[in-house]
Amino acid sequence: MRSGSDYLASLKETRRIYVDGALVEDVAHHPAFAPIAHTIAGLFDTAADSASNMARTDPATGATVNRLFTTPRSREDLTAFREAATTWARQTHGWVGRSPDHVGAFFAAFAAHPEAFASDGKHDFAANVAAYHKRIVQESLYLSYAIIPPQVSRATTAHAWDGELIQVGVAEERADGIVVRGAQMLATGGAVADEIFVSCIKPLGPEDSDFAISFAVPVGAEGLKLYCRRPYAPSASSTYDYPLSTRFDETDALLVFDDVFIPWERVFVYRDVAGLRRQFFETGAHVMGNWQAQNRLAVKLQFLAGIARKVAAVNGVDKFPGVVEKLGELACLASLVESGVLAAEYSSAPDEQGLWRPGARAVYGAMGLQAELYPRVLAILRDLVGGGVLQVPSSIADMTNPEERADIDRYVHSPHAEAEERVKLFKLAWDAVGSEFAGRHHQYELFYAGAPFVVKGYAFRNYGFDGPLADVDAFLSSYGLESTPPDPSTRSNAS
Repeated sequence: MRSGSDYLASLKETRRIYVDGALVEDVAHHPAFAPIAHTIAGLFDTAADSASNMARTDPATGATVNRLFTTPRSREDLTAFREAATTWARQTHGWVGRSPDHVGAFFAAFAAHPEAFASDGKHDFAANVAAYHKRIVQESLYLSYAIIPPQVSRATTAHAWDGELIQVGVAEERADGIVVRGAQMLATGGAVADEIFVSCIKPLGPEDSDFAISFAVPVGAEGLKLYCRRPYAPSASSTYDYPLSTRFDETDALLVFDDVFIPWERVFVYRDVAGLRRQFFETGAHVMGNWQAQNRLAVKLQFLAGIARKVAAVNGVDKFPGVVEKLGELACLASLVESGVLAAEYSSAPDEQGLWRPGARAVYGAMGLQAELYPRVLAILRDLVGGGVLQVPSSIADMTNPEERADIDRYVHSPHAEAEERVKLFKLAWDAVGSEFAGRHHQYELFYAGAPFVVKGYAFRNYGFDGPLADVDAFLSSYGLESTPPDPSTRSNAS
């Protein structure tokens, strides 16, 4: 089992990561990445602790491994996966959207379906996937992924863009591998991951075969550059002022491939447009990874509901009918996602290769409403905190300045909380709803799985309309123009 110190030591390799116009020299100690790196290290330490029940014996090797990287082969395995994923999610309160178990879940499903990775006659991509998944399990690899093309044009696919290989694609085929060039987004957590899975989930056409590839690349690969959005941790004045920003900012990055060599053993799909779709949707990877994500979201919504409940109690309004109504609505919203996660587990079943898949109907039903549920949760929390999040002192320095503290203690307290605790709570609320970190998370949850028509399309295709349609057709066929209402006088007393 990998420890947190093992993970942090691995970040010492040379990486070409750019922030604010400069190359990052030491990822593990840079103020933009050290906080999230130490958060991830804490996850690995938890998994290695026998008390967490996150370890299992690898049936293939007999080694002790993290169950979150293994393929669930029974209902018990699936339940244990959810419980382990919940342990990690509770450690970050759901604010780390791309923890190591997310992409790990995709590869657990990939490995269960080698037939989806057909050989091209020269290379055994199925064997590549199996061997790479074995590495993930044995080494507890933390993978990020970049599976969306850069937004050069959303009206056309990459073959129609001006310029050669804007989206990452094949620049050269060699006997020992391929050379790729171009860019791909959006590698959340990529700067602190071990490796990055690169593919394309956006539908491509036959003329896009140069871009129809999937591969894994070390973050430190020669020629790979990561351009990160503005990080939030360095500008945070303290953990007291920004308790979420200073711990859980994953950073998102644009990957630029400047003729990066990818050995064949790291290639899983090659110039195969249909193969891109197979890897996600025929293997069960998409539903497995998104079940993990909905589990994480359920924990996050529970945490936001907890903030709201505590704010109401501190303000002494938690008995007001209007406030109880809002808290009740929060409870409903959080429960819907949690119920979707549990329903998916309840309705799970093994597929033809023995992968125990969560019920797609429940997973996509919850995910389809994510972009509507999350903003509503934030709106309720904003309503409950009101101007309280704007009244707090500017920083922790105000709380430690004796000249200011007397006034703060007198005027910024509540009947149920001294000033220091009230300010602490409302700064947490602000970091959840109003800070730059909060704004990024709002956008992230809105577009977590793509545009609304994409997400609801998953729900439409996986709901199973055949049954309801058959019920409606049967009911319609039970009456016609000649039908008359039943005669009440013919009903027996027993009825």
